[in-house]
Amino acid sequence: MEKSSEFTVTPWEVSGEIDYDLLIEKFGTKRIDQALLDRMARYGPIHPLMRRGVVYSHRDMEWLLDRYDAGEHFYLYTGRGPSGHTHLGHLMPWIFTKHLQDVFGAQLYFQLTDDEKFLFNENLSLQDTREMAYQNLLDVIALGFDPKKTKVFLDTEYIHNLYPFALQVAKKVTFSTAKAVFGFDNSTNIGSIFYTSMQTAPAFLGSALAGKNIPCLIPCGIDQDPHFRITRDIAPSLGYYKPALLHNKMFPGLTGSDKMSSSQPNGTIYTTDSPKRVRKKINTAFTGGAVSVDEQRKSGGRPEVCSVFKYKFYLFESDDRKLDELYEKCRKGEILCGECKRSLGDAVVSFLEKHQEAREKAKDRVDEFILRD
Repeated sequence: MEKSSEFTVTPWEVSGEIDYDLLIEKFGTKRIDQALLDRMARYGPIHPLMRRGVVYSHRDMEWLLDRYDAGEHFYLYTGRGPSGHTHLGHLMPWIFTKHLQDVFGAQLYFQLTDDEKFLFNENLSLQDTREMAYQNLLDVIALGFDPKKTKVFLDTEYIHNLYPFALQVAKKVTFSTAKAVFGFDNSTNIGSIFYTSMQTAPAFLGSALAGKNIPCLIPCGIDQDPHFRITRDIAPSLGYYKPALLHNKMFPGLTGSDKMSSSQPNGTIYTTDSPKRVRKKINTAFTGGAVSVDEQRKSGGRPEVCSVFKYKFYLFESDDRKLDELYEKCRKGEILCGECKRSLGDAVVSFLEKHQEAREKAKDRVDEFILRD
């Protein structure tokens, strides 16, 4: 858990202006440097999210690649807490995870934590979180993961397999540790205190199913690192490798916030939004433009604070040269906010139309991916 007067980052809350450098220092992770980027390039193209520093921090990636070079394949583990509809901020780490699967041919275990969202949200029933999990699953399938190498499970429907791992973990984690890491107090329900054991379980699942130790790589938001610090602390005592991690920054909201959030629906683009709704949200987005056209032509804009530019930087412009050109045009006042909004609207609508078509087809493909007891 990390809180300051300016920002808050926990597995359940991210708000304020996030200091990602400070998080590296506080969490004790390592910045992804040029040496690691060069090494990753040996296996395949570097994804723009990694190249641009959106995926910016890691734990033990050098070790993982050493094992891979020695002929020891790894598996991927990521997930989603189903508390509502999927938005672009949720898709971002999944898109990166699919890239890793494509490059390394890795098996993926995808955890839908319906139990977590039931425990941590007073307003959600278990039925609510289960239904949301299956809606979120459609978005996972729609991204094109390999069904032969991708298995998805809801915690409550795969509990027979997960619970033995969770018990082993829970026995190693004290309440004192849980309080220190997550900020729990006497008002916290006991299910929430136990939950981190469930999120740890898939980090060992691949090894158990294979009957031997297999390295695990977890791509996730930096906000999830506290869970996996506990995982890494207790893994050796249970006879497993410590999982390696790749951390991404949060996907920004259209309102100018550092994180897209369902609590701000007008600043959030959902995978089910219509083209009209997408364009309306983008047209009201926070930008770095001047107060008037004349002023912007004269003084230029500020792309570094513009949510429209950030969307292109994160997901909707893969060409670095074009992105640099857009940045300079904005700074020089050679392009106005309206043009950028129209361009981004076209890109997002095109992406979502294809995604929604694949999402509809995914309804008939759930059994290809799902694991149940």
